[in-house]
Amino acid sequence: MFQISGHEVFEDGQVIFQEDSPGDCIYSIEQGVVELSKMIGGKRLILDTLKAGDVFGEVGYITMGARMATATARGKTELGVVDRSFLDDEINKLSGNFRSILKGMAQRLQRTTTMLALEKIRREEPRIRKVFGLTFKDKESLVKAYSENLSGLGVYIKTPKPLPKGSRFNLKLNLPDDQEQLRIGCEVAWTRTETDDPAVRPIGMGVKFIQISKEGLQRLRDALKDSEEEVTEL
Repeated sequence: MFQISGHEVFEDGQVIFQEDSPGDCIYSIEQGVVELSKMIGGKRLILDTLKAGDVFGEVGYITMGARMATATARGKTELGVVDRSFLDDEINKLSGNFRSILKGMAQRLQRTTTMLALEKIRREEPRIRKVFGLTFKDKESLVKAYSENLSGLGVYIKTPKPLPKGSRFNLKLNLPDDQEQLRIGCEVAWTRTETDDPAVRPIGMGVKFIQISKEGLQRLRDALKDSEEEVTEL
């Protein structure tokens, strides 16, 4: 059984830890309920609801990385904090190879959870074929381009010189009947540098939104809500 080094009490709605915070400890639920949630595309998605006897926070501890979700108390909740020295001793009893396997499993769980969450949101945020003017900066200059399709999660940008995968940049999007450009923080998810049908699959880059305000997301959704041509493939 786990060794408990301390106890913490949380009231209803109180955040236990935030997504992306350091994963430096594991909790055991002694009484109450804990909700795990993740922000995807400006929406909060509930991943799981845990009850007394469940343990959480283990993925962040095993990977020695950031928390993959936010943990929130639902009702008055009492937690036991699993002793860090006990955890370290148990982990160190394992061979180096087995520790690597365990860490790899935890990292795959993080990626799978994110992918499933994205898929759920995608069903609620379909990509719409819509042409909007936009601008962004590369290393040399300001680039003017157009969207091919977009949703509340991201946009495909038609451009003859796509940025490298993983590049982060700020995008300014021109919405119809809106005098103020929509500013969005983005990351290049994938690129297309060759095509056999430029009219259907133009050269460019698929971009995911990593920073967009709630107000900005609503403005984008309002601009897309009257469109009916949903994109089923890229």
